[in-house]
Amino acid sequence: MKNLQIRNVPDDVHRRLKSRAALEGRSLSEYALHELVRGLERPTRRELLDRVRERAAVEDVDIVEILRDERDRR
Repeated sequence: MKNLQIRNVPDDVHRRLKSRAALEGRSLSEYALHELVRGLERPTRRELLDRVRERAAVEDVDIVEILRDERDRR
C-alpha cells in the first residue's frame, strides 16, 4: 500500500471532511480514502463521451437515453 499526502487543504474543506468522517464513525484518513475510491468508480466525462461515441457508432441511439442509463447505474 502507498501513502498519499494532500497539502494546502482549505480550512473549510478540512472541517467538513472531518465532520463527515466523525458522523460515519471513521477516521479522517478512512473517510477520505473511501471518497477517493467512490469518485474513481464513476466514469470521467471523457470516458462517458467515449462510451456514447462507441454506442452511437454501432446503432442509432438517443444521447439522453444513454446519459440516463449511465446515471441510473450509479
